[in-house]
Amino acid sequence: MGHLTKEQRYTIEVLKGKGILQKDIADTIGRSKSVVSREISRNCDKRNGSYSYEQAHRKYESRLDDKPRRKSFTSNIKQYVDEKLVDKFSPEQIVGEAKLLGIPMVSHERIYQHIWTDKRKGGDLFIHLRTQGKRYRKRGSAKDNRGIIKDRVDIGERPQVVEEKNRFGDLEIDTIIGKDHKGAIVTINDRAMGLLRMKKLSGKDAQELADKTIELLQEWKPMLHTITSDNGKEFACHAQIGKALGVDFYFAKPYHSWERGANENINGLIRQYIPKKTNFDDLTDEYVKFVEDELNNRPRKRYGYKTPNEVFNTFVDNRAVAFET
Repeated sequence: MGHLTKEQRYTIEVLKGKGILQKDIADTIGRSKSVVSREISRNCDKRNGSYSYEQAHRKYESRLDDKPRRKSFTSNIKQYVDEKLVDKFSPEQIVGEAKLLGIPMVSHERIYQHIWTDKRKGGDLFIHLRTQGKRYRKRGSAKDNRGIIKDRVDIGERPQVVEEKNRFGDLEIDTIIGKDHKGAIVTINDRAMGLLRMKKLSGKDAQELADKTIELLQEWKPMLHTITSDNGKEFACHAQIGKALGVDFYFAKPYHSWERGANENINGLIRQYIPKKTNFDDLTDEYVKFVEDELNNRPRKRYGYKTPNEVFNTFVDNRAVAFET
């Protein structure tokens, strides 16, 4: 049977007021004793134990209003979702941004179901996901054969404040390599805000990387603290970078990619736009800048679905106010 009606609640109030036992009240309204007991317990006045059918019915209707409702995956919502997927938004980002904007939206789980259904039918929505649905095996520990970089400072000496990701200016740096190991892109991201800078290189030459890094970060220089990289030889000019930008340069342990987790994540996002085996000879500086702008304006879950640019602009505004004060 369904929920109690307003009339049944009225009967409960009247009979309870006359001292009738709950078992007999249940028989009168044609419901079980447990239903009556639960109704009185949930909807009575907690101060004095009295039961009013009007108050009970208001509580019932209030619970109905607060109860989450399954949203229908309408054609308009599907169109919105598909457009955002093509723009490289993840299902979580689509839902988060829609919530901020007050746009009706289904759950991210439902969006994934939509993607896999589309794939089974021969569709290509899945190719816009960061991993394209693939599972990757974690690389095990292995002997580092890339040599030791001169004057290398281990990540173990990096200040604890960097781990907290609460301040702007603690950066991670890496390179993405083109097809046949020709060409490269240097990627630099802030650990706290996710803001990205990237630049195309002719290869993995350490001096070119240092020059481009200093150029990219010049406007951030007064706000910078640290940079962390892996142990690639392309970072051999780290001391030059550190001196030019006034930062401390640290190196993660070999094959400990999780020590640069934010950079590993941002490189995965970049690969949505620049897949592996891309010929970098065909890659223009304008397109690299386009990808940078796209990712800096993509909402992120960890920032309450605000974009890295929005988070950074708020930081800069607050910093300016504090300085003036």
